[in-house]
Amino acid sequence: MDEQAPNYHGEFWKSPHHAAWALLTLGVGFLSAQILGLIAGVTAYVLGWIYLPDLGFFRRWVDGRHDASKKGEEAQKVAQFVQRREQLLRSLAPERRERYARLAQVCRDIENATADSPLASPDSSVDPRLRKLDELMWTYLRLLGIEQSLQQFLETERTENVPALAQDAEAEVGRLVNEVAALRAKNDPTLETRQRYLSSRQERLEVLRKRLQRSQQAEANVALVCSEQDRLDQQIKLIRADAVATKNAETLTARIDATVEHLDQTNKWLSEMDEFKDLVGDMPPTELRVGYQAGTPVGPPPIIQPPPLPKRTVPRQRQSQ
Repeated sequence: MDEQAPNYHGEFWKSPHHAAWALLTLGVGFLSAQILGLIAGVTAYVLGWIYLPDLGFFRRWVDGRHDASKKGEEAQKVAQFVQRREQLLRSLAPERRERYARLAQVCRDIENATADSPLASPDSSVDPRLRKLDELMWTYLRLLGIEQSLQQFLETERTENVPALAQDAEAEVGRLVNEVAALRAKNDPTLETRQRYLSSRQERLEVLRKRLQRSQQAEANVALVCSEQDRLDQQIKLIRADAVATKNAETLTARIDATVEHLDQTNKWLSEMDEFKDLVGDMPPTELRVGYQAGTPVGPPPIIQPPPLPKRTVPRQRQSQ
């Protein structure tokens, strides 16, 4: 969607150019203390309102302000995104951070190999090809975060041995069903109590079955996430091979574009995972690069030493004469 053009006449009202023009025309008219001078000043002021906002120097000034404001907003979005990315990266286990760092080194090799390319942008911060590398690395980082969350969930479920719990619960419910049927045949007074107990154990069994289904789905998701990670890793390394071996800018650009296009299905699948919405946010819609480098690692907080105690001064004794 195209951006709306600035309202130059509206911008003129708030600009210092308007204040200077009003002072020059109306001020001189009032200072002249003559009717003709005042009329001339008002006329010049009105003509300035009509023509000055359309002059090239004023439009360039307004466009420059709008561009600066837009760049400031984009820089703020990038800073917020980088902060979120750093939080996700710090939350990973050391082994996963190391995997991310190794793939980031591959991307640095691609940047170094394509620095002299005729298609490279003079300003690397807005190079569209390098921004696609940022997108690939962001997808890889999200996959690492999702893998870790799924593995933590599965480890928790394994400690409780949910399959065994579900199996025992099914056997227990089967015995209770037979017991309730026998009590009903004998018209036993404890029938109502045992039926309520049976309903409670049946609900517990249903919960265990749902937990078991979620564990099975999580195991399938882990396999898919790891497969996508490996695919991304190999595709980025293939881009590096093209960048180092062929030195063909068009071939490299086509390879990067094809890799990004293959991410559509991955990103769609990630967006459908409701339980990981905090991990699957998109990159900010800006032309600026967000980068992929990890920031400075956060160490333990510094130990603040207490201030030294003031030294007590011993009063000097007066020597006797």
